[in-house]
Amino acid sequence: MFEANYSSVSEFVFLGLSTSRPVQYFLLAFSTVFYVTIVLGNLLVMFAVTFDPHLHSPMYFLLANLSFIDLCFPTITVPKMISDLYSGHKTISFQGCVIQIFVLHILGGTEMVLLTAMALDRYVAICKPLHYLTIMSPRMCLLLLCGAWAIGFIHSVVQLAFVVHLPFCGPNEIDSFYCDLPWFIKLACTDTYRMEFMVTADSGFISMGTFFLLIISYVFILVTIWKRSSGGLCKAFSTLSAHITVVVLFFGPCIFVYMWPFPTVPVDKFLAIFDFMITPILNPAIYTLRNKDMKTAMRRLSSKLLSWRKTS
Repeated sequence: MFEANYSSVSEFVFLGLSTSRPVQYFLLAFSTVFYVTIVLGNLLVMFAVTFDPHLHSPMYFLLANLSFIDLCFPTITVPKMISDLYSGHKTISFQGCVIQIFVLHILGGTEMVLLTAMALDRYVAICKPLHYLTIMSPRMCLLLLCGAWAIGFIHSVVQLAFVVHLPFCGPNEIDSFYCDLPWFIKLACTDTYRMEFMVTADSGFISMGTFFLLIISYVFILVTIWKRSSGGLCKAFSTLSAHITVVVLFFGPCIFVYMWPFPTVPVDKFLAIFDFMITPILNPAIYTLRNKDMKTAMRRLSSKLLSWRKTS
């Protein structure tokens, strides 16, 4: 599937973020520290939700799955970037590049739909509290999760279907630290205008559509609460502010990169750093530091781990 009609290109060369060795050393230390923090932070959320019975609710079920995606998303690119910075050998095979694109778009599409499911959860919890456990039943949560992964998979397959048979006959330098469709298409030895348009339309549709759906849902929740009781508006906004922050931080770079796929300045590189290393840290921080139940659960988990180590 990956080798048909490809002529001479067997690997791609990443140009990375900088050619300066001091800057590369800084990026190596920066990315290593942030990646370790991402892994520990998201694993902590997942363990807390899994092993604490007090967190076995729809909201935390969705949050644990968001943390799983936030763990996988940077794992596809950051360890490779760290290895490249350390060794100076910044290449990736053709098949590896295609697989990286495929997995990134599965995870990206899934996270978009999962954030929508979390907005639905907050809507039901705030606007229909008496029916919350009935509507957000375990079966519904599982359906929402499966639907998110299915949509992410379909989105990724559709994206690759546009480009998988493009001919590559020479240029193989990617001006970034990972593979993605805008740079991949640009290296094809053919007119790619229509292909760029199709990829932009598909990615733009799912990112812009989901983003506006989320913003409209949050506005609707706030208006509903304001009509019922203006005093509860501040409390509701405080509850939703964490969700809104996550949505803006995740969708902002995605919309810029795919709605403006080939910018004349390397802004997309730094937006990618934000998406792969900053947002996956902010997600567990925002949801845990502002949540009393989660902080209490983490203290209980830490106590259990400490007592287990003492007994062992």
